[in-house]
Amino acid sequence: MMTLNDTKTSDPKVRGLMQGFPPATDKTVRMADGSSWSFPNTRWSFSHQRELVPNANVRRGTGAACPLPENLRDDLDGVTLATMDGDNLTWRQSLDANYTDGILVLHRGTIVYEKYFGELEPHIPHLAMSVTKSFTGLLAAMLAHEGLLDPHAPVAQYLPELKATAYGDASVRQVMDMTTGVRYSELYTDPNAEIWAYTAASGATPRPPNYTGPETIFDFLCQLKKEGAHGQTFAYKTCNTEVLSWIIQRLTATPLAQLLSQRIWQRLGAQEDGYFAVDRIGTAMAGGGLNVTLRDLARFGEMMRCDGKFNGLQIVPEAVVGDIRRGADREHFAKAGYKTVAGWSYRNQWWITHNEFGAYSARGIHGQAIWIAPKAELVIARFASHPTAGNADGPLDHVSLPAYQALTKHLLR
Repeated sequence: MMTLNDTKTSDPKVRGLMQGFPPATDKTVRMADGSSWSFPNTRWSFSHQRELVPNANVRRGTGAACPLPENLRDDLDGVTLATMDGDNLTWRQSLDANYTDGILVLHRGTIVYEKYFGELEPHIPHLAMSVTKSFTGLLAAMLAHEGLLDPHAPVAQYLPELKATAYGDASVRQVMDMTTGVRYSELYTDPNAEIWAYTAASGATPRPPNYTGPETIFDFLCQLKKEGAHGQTFAYKTCNTEVLSWIIQRLTATPLAQLLSQRIWQRLGAQEDGYFAVDRIGTAMAGGGLNVTLRDLARFGEMMRCDGKFNGLQIVPEAVVGDIRRGADREHFAKAGYKTVAGWSYRNQWWITHNEFGAYSARGIHGQAIWIAPKAELVIARFASHPTAGNADGPLDHVSLPAYQALTKHLLR
């Protein structure tokens, strides 16, 4: 298990990263040489994507920010929990174990806990990683509710460019719930996994010398081949989110960053602009490129907890939120073989627990999360820079899921 000293020594301020004008050569973080993706440099870079990669703004608009009431509690740090590995920790120690950059707890709409570590500050957007998928999935579900998008239609009806690919005989619903049969590996420890071709095409990682691969996200999607049957098994694959984003951008004739701004961010009363990392032609990384502040992430989570209503507006139709909460086919999900999230399901790019608190979540590698427990009136928003690029069955779940459970029970006393 990680020690507190690991968190302190990896702190970018303690290490002197990117300080001075110019910073020292051995303290400089760059995207071009891959150093921005190397831990512990990620503890700086995840809070500074705008300085490293091209991006598209998610405008908050000119309205006033929707206030978040605050009544901080001093009894939460000492809440105890047992991790899935059998270690006994406090809530505060669990934050160090997961290399937390920032965490905010809303209970009954009021901030009861808020902490920042390392490089993150309240006004700084942090990379949300795959939490981004839930924003994309929500926008698609809203279009489906309005009758603009037919989830049962074939993908090729909207994207004829994909007719000869893995998606040629897939439905939009299969894309939304990630039950497509497509040859694509998300195994980060495999240097030959398709995830690396995707990040190279999107510009998220540096390209090797003499690169001859796809130039854009669209190019990458057009090269994917089928593997297995559609509609049978849940398989978490970022390429599905990028296909879904392509569909909704084509249907609305609107870039994803602008669509999120119009549909949600301006209406939410967000405090700060967000932004998407984009590829070389300005296409947003819909599967993992959103950057927002911690408080705005919490506002979004609170809106979802409140059946889509926030800032005096019904931002998302209640029926859309209800459909997400009910989840999808749990037998399809079980076939993925996850242990830490056994019994869950996946709907519209959201993870559904089916637990006693009705919890569901948006999740991203390295520790990004929105945890929503409607029956407990609880929202937890977290940014982190854990060295492990993992989601289900990784070390983050071993600590986070028991921590959420313990905190929920404590707040309900």
